Amino acid sequence: QVQLVESGGGLVQAGGSLRLSCAASGRIFSINAMRWYRQAPGKQREAVAGITRAGSTNYADSVKGRFTISRDNAKNTVDLQMNSLKPEDTAIYFCNALTITEYDYWGQGTQVTVSS
Repeated sequence: QVQLVESGGGLVQAGGSLRLSCAASGRIFSINAMRWYRQAPGKQREAVAGITRAGSTNYADSVKGRFTISRDNAKNTVDLQMNSLKPEDTAIYFCNALTITEYDYWGQGTQVTVSS
């Protein structure tokens, strides 16, 4: 089992910044990659950014150049630095861990609201 706890969401004005953090615990040695997803009201959950154990990253086109994902293996945390936020970034953001056996674990989500 892997447990994920997100923090750092909130309300921010357009153009502002927020930093989300995801703390992993449990069978963390089994985690291969970690990702951030988001789900806006009435929309499907979408991948935002991901990072592998080796540190390779990938981003959705909509957030490239504005969001940065980072991983601290010593602290078992994955952060998402979000800059130049737009109202369309408003969503519930979820932390996801993909294990080496390709099993998904999810956090409870944290709300990000960007006002115009």
